[in-house]
Amino acid sequence: MRRYFGTDGVRGIVGEFLTEELVERLGRAATLWTGVEARVFIGRDTRASGPALERAFARGVVSAGGHAVLGGVLPTPAVALLRLDLGVVISASHNPPEYNGVKLFDREGLKLVDEQEEQIEALLDARATNGGTVDEVGIATDSYLEHVLERFGSDLSGLRIVVDCANGAYAGLAPQAFEKLGAEVHAIGDEPDGENINIGSGATHLRTLQQTVTRLGFDLGVAFDGDGDRMLAVDASGNAIDGDQIVAVLALHRRVELVAVTVMTNLGFHRLMEEHGIRVVTTDVGDRYVLEALRREGGVLGGEQSGHVIWLDGHVTGDGLVAALLLCAALEGRTLEQAVSMLERLPQVKRDVRVRTKEIPPALREEIDRVGTGNGGRVLVRASGTEPVVRVLAEAETLPEAENLCGTIASLVARQLG
Repeated sequence: MRRYFGTDGVRGIVGEFLTEELVERLGRAATLWTGVEARVFIGRDTRASGPALERAFARGVVSAGGHAVLGGVLPTPAVALLRLDLGVVISASHNPPEYNGVKLFDREGLKLVDEQEEQIEALLDARATNGGTVDEVGIATDSYLEHVLERFGSDLSGLRIVVDCANGAYAGLAPQAFEKLGAEVHAIGDEPDGENINIGSGATHLRTLQQTVTRLGFDLGVAFDGDGDRMLAVDASGNAIDGDQIVAVLALHRRVELVAVTVMTNLGFHRLMEEHGIRVVTTDVGDRYVLEALRREGGVLGGEQSGHVIWLDGHVTGDGLVAALLLCAALEGRTLEQAVSMLERLPQVKRDVRVRTKEIPPALREEIDRVGTGNGGRVLVRASGTEPVVRVLAEAETLPEAENLCGTIASLVARQLG
């Protein structure tokens, strides 16, 4: 069992769970796990705590005899592409500014599996040996942007797009990418100050993007999270477009043979893929599990409803900017609203329940299954990997049925675990 690693690296509130001492230990343990004199490329998002934690991880690398290369502010997918023997991102992704975390990529640019994370945790108390070095690189974003535009760019002349950077790692970078391809761009969430990442903007807060798109009369908007590995969109009418819809558009446009999605994915998506003869592989929640399934099955496209969209032809992991560029290319003269209209989604209702413990006992699982089946819908109950909450999702043929089912299950969880 892992003590520190969750669904996507090690994450927590800075100064409480996530301390400089823990991050330094992680740096040492990860370097020892990687190998003698490992070269470790480190990037971070725009949080105020980032520079100190970046230095702490680098100290850990040096203490294990490794060589740390500091890349500065970079989106997570850029670090995956630029990694050396190990790639490290100091980021808490979509979480608010008081959080931070550590994400790891191996020398192939892949996220670590549970067993590898357990091996690193076993080395957390290893003694320092020293002998390493620290170097800083120039503007690493240039090589990343060049790769993305060359492999995934298309002519976007005439397209008017609002780009919400969440005051995170894509600030300045993503708007530049769209402008280079000919689009008319209006950027928001583009002025990070260390304390405003993911606050009122980005993929977890679409309202500002929706209002901006409709106020300006633009064609669409895209929103990233703080570290840039997820993306959601908004059509010209201000309707939110989720990861299920984006993956569906790309699956049909790219004519793939299979897609990998998680248990959260809407039943309507499964029905659409079946109509077009596209095989669907379903995984646990977490983009790394989608990645594992794609590599195992030989697929190139997958994603999560939350906005993690993965395209592996020319990449190694999910990339919010790549997903946005592929979505724009897939429109082919259509509006975004027209492009997503072929997917008829069943109503889903979600609720986060604050709990004392995230351990769901067998008896509660049985009761959840009984209630869910008895209501004729689908229920998914899972513990968050990053927060003290249990997430409840209910899906049914009508919205009232889904709301009633979600409320019933959420109350059941709150009574027993809250």
